[in-house]
Amino acid sequence: MHPTPAQPYDGSHDREIESLARFDEVVARRGTLAGFRVQAVDLTGRTDVLLSVETAGAVFLGCPMTPEAAARVRASDALVFPPVPGLPFDPYRGFVYSAEELFAGLDRGYEATPDALAYAWFQQTKADGDIFASMLRSIHDDAISDALDEVLAGARVVGVMGGHAMARGSREYAGAARLGRVLAHNGLTVATGGGPGAMEAANLGAYTAPFGDDMLTAALELLAPVPSFRPSVTDWARAAFEVRTRWPRGGTSIGIPTWFYGHEPPNAFATHIAKYFANATREDGLLARCTAGVVFLPGAAGTVQEIFDNATPNYYGSRGEATPMVLVDRAHWTERLPAWPLLQSLARDRSMASRIALVDRIEEAPEALKHLSG
Repeated sequence: MHPTPAQPYDGSHDREIESLARFDEVVARRGTLAGFRVQAVDLTGRTDVLLSVETAGAVFLGCPMTPEAAARVRASDALVFPPVPGLPFDPYRGFVYSAEELFAGLDRGYEATPDALAYAWFQQTKADGDIFASMLRSIHDDAISDALDEVLAGARVVGVMGGHAMARGSREYAGAARLGRVLAHNGLTVATGGGPGAMEAANLGAYTAPFGDDMLTAALELLAPVPSFRPSVTDWARAAFEVRTRWPRGGTSIGIPTWFYGHEPPNAFATHIAKYFANATREDGLLARCTAGVVFLPGAAGTVQEIFDNATPNYYGSRGEATPMVLVDRAHWTERLPAWPLLQSLARDRSMASRIALVDRIEEAPEALKHLSG
């Protein structure tokens, strides 16, 4: 049998191999690994395959393999980026995170979880100024972006932005949860910054979408005794997992948090978590993927930044047609933090003027979003 000629990588996701099952499928169906990208797949049990199939032009990213297999693959004009030992994360990972993965070991306290350990590593290496560590962070974030694009392929994504200080048990938190639930029922994929407060509430609402209204009410009651991640992230996260245990297999939503603000933990209600080291990459990527618009709940500096990060490409048309922007709470956005008048001034005489709205109550946001979408 003659080896299949190496093919140049065409940039498509179907040439990415991110699991052992996919690896076996490609070998069985194609009979070659030439030109493929293999991400974070343990190949120590596939030495015979690696010694026999064509691998020219392939790239192996963080794939454990035997020395014999690694030598043969390198000799066949493939690139091998070996696993990096001692890291609390995999820079080459092929998938976004789950809450279970980030909070593994929570029974020993939040400080023992992969999420906390990654934040500690980030703080240490950021202080050291180690160029190798910064390279690993960049590789990780690029891999996360690639994985997130795969998750969101074909989805209509709506962002819900708001402050992390919104407490469980509050009227505002319940309103944000109902918003996430309604948006999910409208066929939209809810995406948030992935943290606590308004972000958690919106992800919770989407999680409750497959269940009856009484489930959301009961979940809010279970969460209320632990209103914040301060003083104990452990207690805060355990309350969320209690809800998830009682009502498993909730609705899908996206959380996009960052270790840059690692003192704020990710929330457990996002079913897919794309966590980044670089906040700028995370912010821009989150808003760029909200193709069905963004709802901005009351917040502080971070939410104001997100409003104008979103407004800028709408103003210049750099991402095509402007996407809807709905600001909630007239008093907040015209008096306390008057972002609305500035947004209106920017939009004047531009196409984005028909894509912005200010509403008084959170219950009005879904209809406003639908109206702006035209």
